[in-house]
Order: sequence, then structure tokens, then C-alpha cells
Amino acid sequence: MFGACDPNFVVAGLAICGLLLAGLWRLIAWVREAPVKPDPWDAEVEQKLSDPETVEVCPHCLTPQPPTAWFCRRCGRAVGPYNNLMPFVQIFSEGEVFRNGTCDRLRSSPLILVGYFLLSLNFLALIVIQPLGSWLFSLLILLALLSYWSSLLKNLKRSKTEPPEGRQEDVE
Repeated sequence: MFGACDPNFVVAGLAICGLLLAGLWRLIAWVREAPVKPDPWDAEVEQKLSDPETVEVCPHCLTPQPPTAWFCRRCGRAVGPYNNLMPFVQIFSEGEVFRNGTCDRLRSSPLILVGYFLLSLNFLALIVIQPLGSWLFSLLILLALLSYWSSLLKNLKRSKTEPPEGRQEDVE
């Protein structure tokens, strides 16, 4: 340990720790001083949301849902309160995310694109788990990944050229 022998390294380490603590203190003060955003709900909306007679709706198609529903009857999206915590039902929620990447309109953001690519890389773990003699299964997984990525990129390109839903553009 040459750092403990040299007093210059000790002083430099203490100075860096002091700067980090001062920065952390300033960050905490900045968060405390941040303005509080107003509540978007007024008292009437808050009362209606907490009313037990309020019907839950699908966040995608706004179809009323019974309290025990796991999936929307109209669009098939996950609507249950614990769908992402239930191991079997979670698979369907993940499939919905992958389907949204290839079918729905995407916002053009590098973070979204990187997220879809990283999420799809989980399927490469299936190749690692397989025995060495199962090269055909590994090849099929790689082809499926390449197909998914090409569909994702096509959808992203299509999303950039199409206008957002609900906005009409004049065509002359």
C-alpha cells in the first residue's frame, strides 16, 4: 500500500472525500429547495377516484374492466393490479412490451431503442443454457432475434414518418 505511506496521497484522498461530501450535501439541499408541483387533481376528482363504485378502465383503450380482470377483453392488454408480479402472467406483460415495439407507434428516442435491444438480449441466455448438441435451437433463437430487431427498426422508421394519431394533416 503505497498510498498510506505518502502523506500527499492521504491529503488528496481526504480532499476528494470532502469534495464528494460537499457535493452530496449540495444535492440534498437542491432537492429540498425544489418547488413543489401542484396537485393535478382537484378535490372532486380525488373523491371520485377513491370512491369504491369507480370502475377501472384499460389504460390503452379505456374499456371498463371488472375488478378481477387480468387482461382487457377488448384489446388484450394487461390490466390487473399485480400482473407484473405474477410469474406466469408476467410473461404476457413482457410479450406486450415486445409487441408494442414492433407494432405500435414509438417515440423517436435513443433510450427507448437501446432499452428494446437490451431487453431482447435476455433471449441470448437461452442459448447459454442449452446443451452443446442443440445448435439448431441456438440458431433459431439467433434468427428470431435478428427478425425482431429488423421489425423493431422498421417500426421505428415508420413511426418517424407517420404523423401522430389524432392529428390530421392536409394533403394537397
